[in-house]
Amino acid sequence: MVQHLEIPSQKYPITPFASKLTGPLGKQKISTLQINLGKRCNLACSHCHVEASPKRTEEISPEVCQQLIEIIQKFPQIRVVDLTGGAPEMLYGFKPIVKAARMMGKEVIVRSNLTIYFEMGFADIPDYCAQHQVKIVASLPCYLEDNVDKMRGNGVYEKSIKALQWLNKLGYGKDTNLVLDLVYNPPLPTSDKFSLPPPQEPLEQDYKKFLKDHFDISFNHLLTITNLPIGRSKFHLEKYQLHQKYLSFLENNFNPDTVDSLMCRNELSIDHLGRVYDCDFNQMENIPAENKFNQKLTVADLIKAENLDLIQRVKTAQYCYGCTAGSGSSCGGALI
Repeated sequence: MVQHLEIPSQKYPITPFASKLTGPLGKQKISTLQINLGKRCNLACSHCHVEASPKRTEEISPEVCQQLIEIIQKFPQIRVVDLTGGAPEMLYGFKPIVKAARMMGKEVIVRSNLTIYFEMGFADIPDYCAQHQVKIVASLPCYLEDNVDKMRGNGVYEKSIKALQWLNKLGYGKDTNLVLDLVYNPPLPTSDKFSLPPPQEPLEQDYKKFLKDHFDISFNHLLTITNLPIGRSKFHLEKYQLHQKYLSFLENNFNPDTVDSLMCRNELSIDHLGRVYDCDFNQMENIPAENKFNQKLTVADLIKAENLDLIQRVKTAQYCYGCTAGSGSSCGGALI
């Protein structure tokens, strides 16, 4: 099977990721359906691997939305429906998919930038999420205002704090059925003094103390996620001539103990056109998943086959070192 994007640099040679493994990275039974509803967003964050912004127009179609609802209803093995974007709350299909998934008893996650609640037409989203017991995973790359606004835009921190207080009033972070997790990303480097996210649990305690003491905010868990060198993060690294150095840094911190827990192994990532990928990162780099006949897959193919487990091997690339460096990194935070 051909591996993708494994071209090394002469100055900073990168070992093909597949060569680090003891064998092919096998796909396991699918239990998570991660759906990227589109790339339209009210923000344009500097570290966004999706390159989302208010200028993007990509959005899921009614046809693909209905196909996804059919899959959610048809396959009991799906335990988690994970909605992302862009800002998923502002994109077509958000509410119908949430409703369908919750009616089938699935856990639903929405990856929120929090500021969407203050945009015209979206003030009902917090109540809607609470009503349907949607788990909210919210980006807050630091608990300090200056660091957040540098990464996400002026005024984002203030709106994020108000949004978290709003969610707390609804019971999020307090009621066991209303889970609120926050996401930490390291600042993007401007020199070759790279660092991985710090240990997740101590940083979570720092977040909890600061947000409680200063804003009376409560939340459940902090998820630490490494910046992968794709999308705007890659553009930033290339601007400072750090891309290959950063890849080399990630490779030097490769931890084989993370491989068994990689999120790509038991999830399908679906784009707004209904195409299937192993993970959201492969989706953004346009590396589609394939079945054992090397055929690309769509949601319609899965429905026709009546089988979600058509992929035998995960496709890998150099940026996979970002998910396997140190304690590992996934949409659910550190892996070990």
